[in-house]
Amino acid sequence: MSARVWAPAIVGIAVVVVVATANGGTGPAQIRITDVQTSYVRVPAANGGPSGSMEIVKQRLYNAARSQSSIGSASLVCTFLDARARNCNGTYVLPKGTLVVAGAISSRLLYEVAIVGGTGLFDNARGTLTVTSTSLRPRRRELLVFRLSG
Repeated sequence: MSARVWAPAIVGIAVVVVVATANGGTGPAQIRITDVQTSYVRVPAANGGPSGSMEIVKQRLYNAARSQSSIGSASLVCTFLDARARNCNGTYVLPKGTLVVAGAISSRLLYEVAIVGGTGLFDNARGTLTVTSTSLRPRRRELLVFRLSG
């Protein structure tokens, strides 16, 4: 066969491969785990007001159905837009990869943010994370439900 016949065929195969992997390596799935807050720091804004203040949260992750030991960790950094509204970015480190989330929230008692990526098993993951606080004292505890769409 001539090179002219092979070139379109190769381009066609490359396009199919790119389209097939662009949706992410993670299929539809749900992950239900819990967390315990291990540290919380609020950094005041330079102007003294709430806008621009930041909160930095660190957490240990657990799957009580499998073990009492921690299965991973999480870090969440939020920048306050006013007294309540904040824009947050977080990374959840799990045994087979990480999940990255981002979104705007007004309360940490109940919120939903987008899953915008990941690594390892969760490479290029998309979906939502719903967080529900289950206890505030002695340490904040939350139920985390990751709904992966692909």
